[in-house]
Amino acid sequence: MTEPSDTDHCHTSGTAHHGYITDKDRYLKRLKRIEGQARGISKMIEEERYCIDILTQTDALTKALQGVALALLDDHLRHCVRDAAAGGPAADAKLTEAYEAIARLVRS
Repeated sequence: MTEPSDTDHCHTSGTAHHGYITDKDRYLKRLKRIEGQARGISKMIEEERYCIDILTQTDALTKALQGVALALLDDHLRHCVRDAAAGGPAADAKLTEAYEAIARLVRS
């Protein structure tokens, strides 16, 4: 099995774009906020803020990144994987089931 390259869009389904493309601007906006959170944590350390306050912000940053990762995974499952499996209502139900199971594992 060959690994997809950066130019090999959704290689299993042969479509011309990634699943997240319709939400690209939303993802970029979320990632800009996450960048700001990371800079804020750096500033807290520079200012020698209280450890628990920094840990609280670190936890929020981690959850924000996990949210992006889960959304990208959902897009991948619903676009690339579904297309590769030829879709249909039964495939959608199974994809939702898989996504929810993965989400539970990531959040634990």
